[in-house]
Amino acid sequence: MDQVSLFVERALGKRVISISPVGGGSISTAMKVTLAGRRPVFVKVSPQQPGMFQKEANGLRALAQAGAIKVPEVMFADEHILILEFLATSPPSNRKKTFEIFGRQCAGLHRCTAASFGFTEDNYIGSTPQQNMPRTDSWKEFYHIRRLQFQYYLAERNGYCDSQLRALFAALTSRIDRLIPDDGEPPALLHGDLWNGNVLILGEETTAIIDPAVYYGHREADLAMTMLFGGFGDSFYSAYHEVYPLRPGWQKRMELYKLYHLFNHLNIFGEGYYGQVVGTMQRLVE
Repeated sequence: MDQVSLFVERALGKRVISISPVGGGSISTAMKVTLAGRRPVFVKVSPQQPGMFQKEANGLRALAQAGAIKVPEVMFADEHILILEFLATSPPSNRKKTFEIFGRQCAGLHRCTAASFGFTEDNYIGSTPQQNMPRTDSWKEFYHIRRLQFQYYLAERNGYCDSQLRALFAALTSRIDRLIPDDGEPPALLHGDLWNGNVLILGEETTAIIDPAVYYGHREADLAMTMLFGGFGDSFYSAYHEVYPLRPGWQKRMELYKLYHLFNHLNIFGEGYYGQVVGTMQRLVE
């Protein structure tokens, strides 16, 4: 019996019948595990960071509690393994309609609010630590310090900050007060890493979200990530705006909120993302 089978059987008390790899993950090893007498489960092993699976499980539970969008049920999580409900994907015949429904669901998720920005614990965005504590009443402060500045200092340590990037980040910092208005919106429950790869289509009108980096932040930050790496299509954004309209100037702020994720990709995947980080900052400070 291999180690994965041993972990699963100890966690769930069911005999493992078969294990098959599941593609798509770059952070952990993923697989489909079939158990005796029940439906298969989804299993992750080999976390890159301490506490990664427990924090992912806590994020999924927070999203599930909101009741706005389907998430896989957490069945077990510890330092070594994460076991989730297995969700079978099914491509829709009408993708526009599916993402229209998903846009409304995301608006519903963002209606779930808290008293302050942050989360009950720090967690991860990909394999990068994500700083959510201490919580604060100021979104401007939270995004500047806990998101952009955190990633910038990490890029410095990783050797990606040359004189051009340093000058642009200093100019961006001096403009933060203008770039992020105090609009009074309450902290919204965010998936935190809401790109195409973290959305599963389960049928004509059903989607699920996975691999969260949950925190309470400004909802525009979640929508900005949806616009990277392909986007979700016009029907998604039209439906979202219909349910929960964005405030004027949101298009410009999308660039600012994309920057966090571009910095993170620079820090995880390397200098191939340098040009996008620099280009985004140039547009923001011009």
